[in-house]
Amino acid sequence: MKFKEAEKYAADLKALGADCICGEKLSSHTTFRIGGDASLFVSPADEDQLIGVISYLEKNGIRYFLLGKGSNVLFDDAGYDGAVVSTSKLDKISVCGNEITAQCGASFTYLASVAAENSLSGLEFAYGIPGSVGGAVFMNAGAYGSETAAVLKSSRYLDISDCTVKTLPLEEHLFGYRDSVFRHRRFIHLSSVFALQAGDKAQIRAYMNELMQRRRDKQPLEYPSAGSVFKRYPGRYTAQMIDEAGLRGLSVGGAQVSEKHAGFIVNKGNATSSDVIALVGKVREAIRDKYGIEIECEIIHAK
Repeated sequence: MKFKEAEKYAADLKALGADCICGEKLSSHTTFRIGGDASLFVSPADEDQLIGVISYLEKNGIRYFLLGKGSNVLFDDAGYDGAVVSTSKLDKISVCGNEITAQCGASFTYLASVAAENSLSGLEFAYGIPGSVGGAVFMNAGAYGSETAAVLKSSRYLDISDCTVKTLPLEEHLFGYRDSVFRHRRFIHLSSVFALQAGDKAQIRAYMNELMQRRRDKQPLEYPSAGSVFKRYPGRYTAQMIDEAGLRGLSVGGAQVSEKHAGFIVNKGNATSSDVIALVGKVREAIRDKYGIEIECEIIHAK
């Protein structure tokens, strides 16, 4: 996208009320701290603005990428030639009885804290997951024996085919392992309702703190990363296979297979997307050679 075109589109998007920046550094918006500039970085203030922005981008044939907390995304070193639409301002959370409604841009960890403050159990596993609610629903995020599908009741979404807002019941999410209907249809998640159970606040908090301590003990939280890089292989622990293959500490440029947890690739300093992609390739090749199986990368490469 030429700069003059980007400026023109930015002016139009600002007229819709959304914040829009030309040439925003994407490394500032992901947990990996990697990525070049976005031609347009758009931040709608509410749901109506988000729908207006998406409608405008669709009408004008502008490619776009929807970004939550950037915890499972690797942006290319060359940046993103199009619009990156951030949902960070769509972060409202409300509680009604045993149900919590959260917008797509809300922090999944903060949602767990809100549940705890209201003595509601079921979202403890989410505490410490660095993504957004939208991202959690998109990939059916899970940890420590539970997952998003176990507590979700329904979602509201924008159907891009006719630009209308619709409701999706639990069974139509087609949840699977790190999968949902949002990966396969032109749907944009707007908000979700979570059905929880009444519990003891102190016990809920204690369990959340226990899970967070497990994360600190086992995961390389001191370095930028995108979390677990590879999906679990059926019947096997992928991190254990990577470790057994002698890959712990393997580096390409500034990217390294974590010495603390072999399922993580960390940015040890100035890592590029090319470094990460090359390292992912080396790990997959080594696992293929040793075990004769293919492991699948979980991270979304946006380019």
